[in-house]
Amino acid sequence: MDQQHFHIKNMVCSHCAEVLEEKLREANFEVQHIELGELTLSHPLDTEEYERLLNVIRSNGFDLINDQGGRIVEQIKQLIIRQVRGDKDLEGNLSDYLSEHVHKDYQQLSRLFSSVEGKSIERYYILQKIERAKELIVYGEQNLTEIAYLLGYSSQQHFSRQFKKETGLAPSHFKEIKENKRISIDQL
Repeated sequence: MDQQHFHIKNMVCSHCAEVLEEKLREANFEVQHIELGELTLSHPLDTEEYERLLNVIRSNGFDLINDQGGRIVEQIKQLIIRQVRGDKDLEGNLSDYLSEHVHKDYQQLSRLFSSVEGKSIERYYILQKIERAKELIVYGEQNLTEIAYLLGYSSQQHFSRQFKKETGLAPSHFKEIKENKRISIDQL
């Protein structure tokens, strides 16, 4: 039996994969494997099944990626999300990390990402770090110095400057108000 593989946009956490897998199984799709950005079904779909699959995927806030450029951009996003969330350590700089994992020249990746997303890889990376920082601040389990270190900032001062530049609030003030100032990851 042949499998069919799909690339999925907007999957940002393991919970996304779990929800989508549940919804696909409820719709009687035979999911062989699912993880961030990828889905494998146990057999190829005909046109009617494909349309049904597309409907389930889109109705749950995801979409299929049908072009190679889109797949590369989604791969870059997944690598950044995993790194920011602590699933993978960043050894060296971001450009080397991405080039090594995507197996393409960073300048090529940068141009592609900017043309598809309308922002640079570096900007996307900063936004992901700031959203993760907001989450960690709200949880209150680490102090600001520990959060800065977790997110790879050279100092708490550097972290604080960047946080304030992006949010308009100092991290300490954000911690005090503890309002829901977070942006959904797929909206970045």
